[in-house]
Amino acid sequence: MEDKKEQSIFKKIYTVKIFWPLASLIVLLLFNFMMTPSFLSISIKDGHLFGNTIDILNRAAPLILISLGMTLVIATQGIDISVGSIIAISAALSATVIVDGGSVPLAITVGIVSGLICGMWNGFLVSYIGVQPMVGTLILYIVGRGIAQLITGGQILTFTNKAFIFIGTGYVLLPVAIFIALIVAIIMYALVRRTALGLFIESIGVNSNACKFAGIQSKKVVFSLYVICGILAGIAGIILCSNIKSADANNVGLWLELDAILATVIGGTSMAGGRFYLSGTVVGALFIQTLTTTIYSLGVAPEITLVVKAIVVIVVCIIQSPEFRKMLKIKKNSSKTNLKEKEVIRAWTNP
Repeated sequence: MEDKKEQSIFKKIYTVKIFWPLASLIVLLLFNFMMTPSFLSISIKDGHLFGNTIDILNRAAPLILISLGMTLVIATQGIDISVGSIIAISAALSATVIVDGGSVPLAITVGIVSGLICGMWNGFLVSYIGVQPMVGTLILYIVGRGIAQLITGGQILTFTNKAFIFIGTGYVLLPVAIFIALIVAIIMYALVRRTALGLFIESIGVNSNACKFAGIQSKKVVFSLYVICGILAGIAGIILCSNIKSADANNVGLWLELDAILATVIGGTSMAGGRFYLSGTVVGALFIQTLTTTIYSLGVAPEITLVVKAIVVIVVCIIQSPEFRKMLKIKKNSSKTNLKEKEVIRAWTNP
């Protein structure tokens, strides 16, 4: 009886969506700890916390922001592959304001508004025009970096404004970027779990046609989600821009849209839409960043870094797949059945 209770408790634990991404993150951290015993150590210098885990949290902050927006979009059976380009546009505009002698609040506002406008463009194409999400966001994905290049004049804009640089490199015991990501994550959680928006998103993801008959204005909801995704990408662009003290339209935010999609999927959100998990997305983003840090720390050659990353992600996705676990369960049950049949045959043949 106690064994059954223990099995049921364990089953409840590992069937929770966040269990597998969290377990994968812990395993990866333990691997780093075994390879480098000082990996998990944290020290205090000049009143600031330093360590590999702090660096991971700091570098994961922009990825967490765009992954949260990506989660909401994917939950409605959509996708936004233009977030990397939006980051480039936001960074270019913010850096231009600073280089031209503008104030820090103005630079932040311009960066966020640029993300908002890009999100409105994507939302308009997808929700009101009816363009497929992949195609609709592919337009800005292609042209976005060109727009950023036009803004910067094809140059890498550098600046020395300490107040603006503080956003990406400053510390208040912890890096400022971590606090920004934490505040945004709390706001997002309150928005989708303490209001009706979360139910609307799930309903649209399950059956958008039925939502129309239920009185849900699905077009407005989807439009607003792309706007939110654009705003979060704009904030991420500001953080990345201030962190490297420049705006590089060619490289800033490059491939981050793919990492955001991976973080969302690893976190348990289905690409088919429906239920979504913001907490799982945060863990997924931390896993992706930890994996990137691990690959670099092991000295893996740059030309095969993406291959190693892809293999690990595929393994994690397969492990957390319910269908894969069902296959293992079926094989396990069939082996038990075969064993019982053999025992019966032995009992009959050897009375």
